Amino acid sequence: MSEKSSNDRPGPVLLYDGECGLCNRVVRMLLRLDRRGVLRFAALQSEPAQEFLRSHGLPTEDFSTLVLVPDWAKRSEPRFALRTDGVAGALWMCGGGSRVLAALLYMFPRFVRDAGYKLVSRTRYKIFGPWRTCPLPRPEWTKRFIE
Repeated sequence: MSEKSSNDRPGPVLLYDGECGLCNRVVRMLLRLDRRGVLRFAALQSEPAQEFLRSHGLPTEDFSTLVLVPDWAKRSEPRFALRTDGVAGALWMCGGGSRVLAALLYMFPRFVRDAGYKLVSRTRYKIFGPWRTCPLPRPEWTKRFIE
């Protein structure tokens, strides 16, 4: 399979801040939870993510917002979830016990969830620092990243 066709295959893709320590830890947690390998990932700083952001009028230099694209093959459609809706959607797609976490998040109104998200977003570099690249614990996870 060519690199381009791999990047264009259908399925959900989570766009995250590739330079954030917290964001990368969340991605690694989702990789562990997603035993079926449904989710794929792309750093917001990557060209495919930047193209998506531009095409949907989303900020291209503000990396504080996580974006869940439900079907990457249909990314031209205006369907995506931001912030806590994206987190909850990603957890739901992981299946199993992760759906309980998603349901707990959905119990709170979006404005409450997103207020908490924005507070964490403003302090995440102070608390978790920048991400220092290190190998993924499972080499097969590398195929789940779009670059």
